Amino acid sequence: MNAQHDLPVYRKVRRRLIPLLFFGYVVAFLDRVNVGFAKLQMAGDLGFSDAVYGLGAGLFFIGYCLFEVPSNMVMARVGARRWMARIMVSWGLLSALFMFVGAFKWGGAAQVFGLSDAEFGFYLLRFLLGAAEAGFYPGIILYLTYWFPRGQQARVVALFMMAVGASNVLGGPLSGAILQFADGLGGWRGWQWLFLIEAVPSIIVGIAFLLILPDNPATARWLGDEERAEILKDIARDEATSGAKAPLVTVLSVFSSLRIWCLGLAYMSTTIALYAVTFWMPTLIQQFGIAKGAYLQIGLLTMIPWGVMAVCQVIWARHSDQTGERRWHSFLGYMLAAAGLACLGVFSSQEVASIFALTMITTGLGFSIVTFWPLAHRYFAGPAAVSGIAFINSLGGLGGYFGPALIGWIGVGQTHGGMSFLPLAAVALVGGLIQFAVTADDKA
Repeated sequence: MNAQHDLPVYRKVRRRLIPLLFFGYVVAFLDRVNVGFAKLQMAGDLGFSDAVYGLGAGLFFIGYCLFEVPSNMVMARVGARRWMARIMVSWGLLSALFMFVGAFKWGGAAQVFGLSDAEFGFYLLRFLLGAAEAGFYPGIILYLTYWFPRGQQARVVALFMMAVGASNVLGGPLSGAILQFADGLGGWRGWQWLFLIEAVPSIIVGIAFLLILPDNPATARWLGDEERAEILKDIARDEATSGAKAPLVTVLSVFSSLRIWCLGLAYMSTTIALYAVTFWMPTLIQQFGIAKGAYLQIGLLTMIPWGVMAVCQVIWARHSDQTGERRWHSFLGYMLAAAGLACLGVFSSQEVASIFALTMITTGLGFSIVTFWPLAHRYFAGPAAVSGIAFINSLGGLGGYFGPALIGWIGVGQTHGGMSFLPLAAVALVGGLIQFAVTADDKA
C-alpha cells in the first residue's frame, strides 16, 4: 500500500466502516444466490426444469441492471445511509416472499406467457429482487471513494469483496443444514424455511445501516476535526490530481466512451463466470455421487473454493496497492479463471479435479475484480464517477443473466453438461484480453 496514505485515520475508518459494509454484502449475496441451494428441493416440488431455473436465476440481473445507474444517482442525492437501508430492507422482504412462490395464483397473466403459476411467480420475484437490490454493490464502490484515496482502494475493495467468499463459506453449510434439518417443520419444505431464515439478516443489517452508517466523512461523528480534515484534504487532492488526468469528467462522456463500454464488456465476462459457477455449484457437487438429501455435505464442499478465494484476493489486492500496479494484476486473474473453467469443462465428472478447478475459477475471479475497479476508476472523476461505476456494473451485471441461463440451457445434468464450461472459459479469456487492450495506456 502507498505508505503516505496508510495513516492512523485510515486504519480507524477501515475498522469503523468495513465490518458493517462487509456484513451488508454477505447478506446481500446470500439472498441473491441462495436459490442455488433451494433449487435442490424446489425444482422437484414446483416442476422446474434446468432451463426454467437457469432463466429465473438470471432474471435477477435484468431488474438489477435496469435500475443500477438511477440507483447510484439517487444515492448521490439522498445519501448512502438512507438509500442503502432502503435497498436492504426491500430485498429482504422480497427474498422472504420466495417461500410462497408455489402458492401464488396468477391466472391469465401466467397463461399469456405459456407459464405455470409457479414459473411466472419465480420469474417475477427474481426480477423484482434484482430491481430492489440495484445500486447496492456499485453504491458501496462509490461510497468507498468518499473515504479512501485511490492508492489503497484495491485493499478496501478486497476487504469488502471478501463477503462474496464469506457468504458462500457460511451460506453453503447453513443452506444445506436448513434444507436437510428444517424440512417438514410446520408443514413447510426446507427450501421455504431457507428463504425465510436467510431473509431476516438483510432486514436487521438494513436497519443497522440506517442507524450507524455515516453518509460521508463530514457527517461521521466518530472522527475528530483534524481526522476529518485530513481525509477531506487527501480526497480533494486525489480528485484534483485524477481530475486533471482522467479523460472522463461528465456523465455524458461516460456513455459515449468506447473505453467504458469495453470495460463494461470485460467486467461482464467475469460476472458470466462468477454467477454460472455460483448458481450451479451445489448441483455440480451433488453429481459427484453424494447421497440424495445430504445437503449439509454439499454445503461443506462449497466452502473450499470460496474460502480460498476470500483469503487470496486480499493478499493479491495488498500486493497491487503496494506496487501501484493494476493492469497485470487484473489480467492474470482473468487468465486463472479461464484456465479453471477449461479444466472444469474437461474434468467435471472427477470430484478432486473439479473442486480444484472451481477453486481456480473463484480465486481468479477474486483477483480480477478487486483490482479491476481501482484500474477502471482512473478513467473518470467528478460526476462521471457516479455514473461510470454504475454503468460498468450494469453491463457487467448482464453476465449474471447470461451465465446461469447458458448452463441451464445446455443442462449440467446431461452427459455433455461439463462441456458447457468451455465456452465460459473462452468468454473469460476474451474479457481479459479486452481489459488488457483498452488499458494499454495505464502503466501502473
